[in-house]
Amino acid sequence: MSEAPDSSTEPRPVRLREALRQARIEAADRTGVVVDLRDAEVARLEILNDALDPLFNEIPGQIDLFDRGISQGETPRLWIDIVAHVVMGRDKRQYRFVQDTRNGRIVLAESHEAGAIVKAVTDYVARRMVERERAFSPARAQAPIAAEKPRQGSRVWTFALGFVLGALSLFGVALYESLKPISF
Repeated sequence: MSEAPDSSTEPRPVRLREALRQARIEAADRTGVVVDLRDAEVARLEILNDALDPLFNEIPGQIDLFDRGISQGETPRLWIDIVAHVVMGRDKRQYRFVQDTRNGRIVLAESHEAGAIVKAVTDYVARRMVERERAFSPARAQAPIAAEKPRQGSRVWTFALGFVLGALSLFGVALYESLKPISF
């Protein structure tokens, strides 16, 4: 009679996703020092992209601020949204999270660790979502309209008062000139 294999001694099956991630890390470490640095950059950005999956899965579907993806141009980038992206540093091992602004590019975070960049991206996403909520909040949208109504009324009264005072001044000057004795 054959015995059933002991389940405690069987190796736990490794998920394919975890194995692929580990293979990418190993390949990135090997190629990071070798000639093909661009492939190492893309591999590291893919690893970071995978690490960001839980964050982007939490974002509600109706929020369309973020469009994450890797562009594989001359300088590979992991785009978070239209103005922020992660690029590899000069040593091809350091992540650099940057944001393009009207005044140029600013570095939001730099680290050799993907976890630190995930935290920085999480903070950035949270700030962007709060900005969006504030921009679309009904109380904020109605406040300027309510404050503007008294101003419009006061502008009309200011104009009317200025008009009446100007007309009275002209009438006064005309009356003064007409009452002056004519001298030859």
